[in-house]
Amino acid sequence: MGIAPECPGQDRRNIKVENITCSHCGYQVEMFSDEMNVRCPMCKEQVCRQRLPSCVDWCAHARECVGEQRWKQLKGG
Repeated sequence: MGIAPECPGQDRRNIKVENITCSHCGYQVEMFSDEMNVRCPMCKEQVCRQRLPSCVDWCAHARECVGEQRWKQLKGG
């Protein structure tokens, strides 16, 4: 049995950060590209993304992992 190939995007150095506006208080919450929700440090409410994050959004290797056609579909092109 061989070892299953690892996704090159699993390297934590490829994670990106973005600011998401808290829908409860308007504070700009820092959220990493691999997170689906975080607690707002101001009002303590949960802040969620509008859609679930996908490695296609942030991973430099996504095109090679999912294939060109699927990558274009997921990126909206």
